[in-house]
Amino acid sequence: MRVLVTGADGFIAKNLVAHLRERRDVEIVTFTRQNAISELASLVEGVDCIFHLAGINRPNDPLEFVTGNTELTQALSVVIGANKKNVRIIFSSSTQATRNNAYGESKRAAEKSLEQVSLPAHVTSYIFRLPNVFGKWCRPNYNSAVATFCHNITRELPITINDRASPLTLVYVDDVVSEFIKIMDGTPPNNRDNAFVEVAQTYQTTVGDVVDILECFHSDRKSLKVSQVGSGLRRALYATYISSLDSSDFSYAVTRHSDDRGVFVEMLKTETSGQFSFFTAGPGITRGGHYHHSKTEKFLVIKGKARFCFRNILTEEITEVFTDGDRSKIVDTAPGWAHDITNVGDCELIVMLWANEVFDREFPDTYTSRCRAV
Repeated sequence: MRVLVTGADGFIAKNLVAHLRERRDVEIVTFTRQNAISELASLVEGVDCIFHLAGINRPNDPLEFVTGNTELTQALSVVIGANKKNVRIIFSSSTQATRNNAYGESKRAAEKSLEQVSLPAHVTSYIFRLPNVFGKWCRPNYNSAVATFCHNITRELPITINDRASPLTLVYVDDVVSEFIKIMDGTPPNNRDNAFVEVAQTYQTTVGDVVDILECFHSDRKSLKVSQVGSGLRRALYATYISSLDSSDFSYAVTRHSDDRGVFVEMLKTETSGQFSFFTAGPGITRGGHYHHSKTEKFLVIKGKARFCFRNILTEEITEVFTDGDRSKIVDTAPGWAHDITNVGDCELIVMLWANEVFDREFPDTYTSRCRAV
């Protein structure tokens, strides 16, 4: 399949092209500001799908709205109309196309050009009136408040909020790209109203809520906490926040607790699912020697050989588990069982640890107790 991407050096197009390059069945042709409009005829020839993503958002002169949005689309429409090959056109318009401002009027005029060219049977157009799109590679201080907030917060620069309660409709760039590619592959969109298509997944929020979430992500790096970032808006905002980091901030130090037994390091603490840590122990060293009433833990030996000893504090039953870094075996600790771990090998022991609750110094639920019979 041969596809043309206009505005290929723009935010949405960069994400689209990155996905398309992962496919061996797609040949990508691009059109950028470095290309002349006269080149469109040769670029369109033989294409099966056109992603028309070129446009002007923040011009120095309002007349650029006309040249960059309306006239370019009109020129593309003429070329497509003259080309007799069946082709699908996916156009990134804007929700502002309904507004009476220079930008909205230029987008609306561009839409009309594509609606006209869609009249022949060999052309099908899909016009996306996109709301605020955010995600990786979006330029700060340009046309995305989310990108600006992420850029400033990651660098601890001040941000400006005129109205925290101002409503905000957001769409994540990966969701946009997913919808685009489905159409490219021939799947008709379900959420189509005449010529207009909506991205299925949008998020309704406020400016203040977005800022609060992003600032929470920033403070989490210092507290070792991690918010619920596995789905929905928080997942998308977290990906955008992390991608906004300066490369010099990709890493950050955490506290190492060292003594004659080895080191203990906390990695991250979740809101509802405990925390992750790791510790080391030298040959012959035993760590632990306590029990919990409710807390549970999971251990995974990464390197070295270990003996886990367990003693039931009521029945005095004792059991042992031997494992090493070559087995990838999870060892659970059960409430009411005293437990310790001993390095029974010749090299350093390294163990990953998950506890089902974040450690609370005031209520640690950790009681010293031997693990072996006297």
